[in-house]
Amino acid sequence: MSSASTRAHRALVDARPEVLWLDTPDRPDPGRTLCGGTRADLVIVGAGFTGLWAAIQAKEDDPSRTVVVVEAGRVSEQASGRNGGFCSSSLTHGLDNGVARFPSEMARIEELATENFAGIAATIERYGIDCDWQPTGGLTVATAPWLVDDLHEQVELTRRFGHDVEFLDRDAIRDRVASPTYEAGVVQRTGEAIVDPARLGWGLADAARSLGVEIYERTPMLGLARSGAGMAVRTESGTIHCGAVVLGTNAFKSPIGAINRTIAPVYDYVLATEPLSADQLASIGWSGREGISDTTNQFHYYRLTADNRILWGGYDAIYHFGSKIDPSLDQRDETHQVLAEHFFETFPQLEGLSFSHRWGGVIDTCTRFSVTFGTSFDGRVAYAVGYTGLGVGATRFGARVCLDLLFHPDSELLSLRMVKRKAIPFPPEPVRWAGIELTRKALAKADANEGRRGPWLRLLDSLGLGFDS
Repeated sequence: MSSASTRAHRALVDARPEVLWLDTPDRPDPGRTLCGGTRADLVIVGAGFTGLWAAIQAKEDDPSRTVVVVEAGRVSEQASGRNGGFCSSSLTHGLDNGVARFPSEMARIEELATENFAGIAATIERYGIDCDWQPTGGLTVATAPWLVDDLHEQVELTRRFGHDVEFLDRDAIRDRVASPTYEAGVVQRTGEAIVDPARLGWGLADAARSLGVEIYERTPMLGLARSGAGMAVRTESGTIHCGAVVLGTNAFKSPIGAINRTIAPVYDYVLATEPLSADQLASIGWSGREGISDTTNQFHYYRLTADNRILWGGYDAIYHFGSKIDPSLDQRDETHQVLAEHFFETFPQLEGLSFSHRWGGVIDTCTRFSVTFGTSFDGRVAYAVGYTGLGVGATRFGARVCLDLLFHPDSELLSLRMVKRKAIPFPPEPVRWAGIELTRKALAKADANEGRRGPWLRLLDSLGLGFDS
């Protein structure tokens, strides 16, 4: 074992196989489970961000509307409570991706993104949600000389859409955050925040309940069918008859075949350190406390928490044959070891620091890397899926679109190409697995070859397809 591997292994020895955000004594107790059948105007399946934002907005639109949320596990237990805690205003998984796919309407999409981001902050304030919301801005760093030109292009594009952004040369970025790996950076002061995602979810659930929403945890949906002029949502303990349904099921298997064809469940992995001492924190600077990401295909994301831990994740994106999702896959020693090695390469001055938590979780990626929408059962069911890892902010917009699809057919949002045009489905197995694995290897090869994209990636680019790490 190399010295780098030994250092990483030593730092991981005592890491708990738990999600940092959920591993807290004041996590809410599980809510009640549905017992028997009931009726509602709207049923929302999934108590993650999409479902909770849909519940709140549905009641704010019409306080007389009866809304029921059913959740297979606990509120914000899956992707909404185990992500990195970044909230970006982008609705398209970044401006680059949006401009490539929706060039004619990106100006309007960015206006909507700004409104949506402000709406998140306003909701947090209105309902008094204690979730460590901090509009810190964000840093993007180049960790190799060949990546610096991309940052100049990023600055030009981001400024074109009205953001406050600045290029930082090698000395300036290292003065801001002390890492020997940085060659340049970009600071974006608008449209980026950090947040405790689990506490945001718990707060949204409390806000929904205060509006009269009924939330049933540990109540998995077993079936979905027409019932007269409405719908029937079947659970283990009873059937809910309703007029309409919003599906916020993320990467999990859906009764709607179009969702399963559109989504590939991909596992992402994260580490969190023990709290840094004052001296350790001073050794890296980072006084702005911005969220940070690098620019390679296999990228890292990292940020400081309220108690001065460093949350460090990304790099690997693991797909399992057959779109398998299982709690046993939440831990992956190989990936956690690699992440730990990369951490100490980035911050060698923190050698001796230990990791307190290690975890993973599944995200819902799709071929356009950003949320895609649809309806089923003659417009009685709406869904928003495929956020691909930037859903903390975009889910509020996704929920809005779902409600408009169900109740507001004249909504301006429904005329957007982003809403009308669906993501291209993934192929069935075994082609799906083979294609994703080939793409992962091609992305890694491109990173090792100064970003030069080989024939496979160029083919995917030409077809408007892809797979994002």
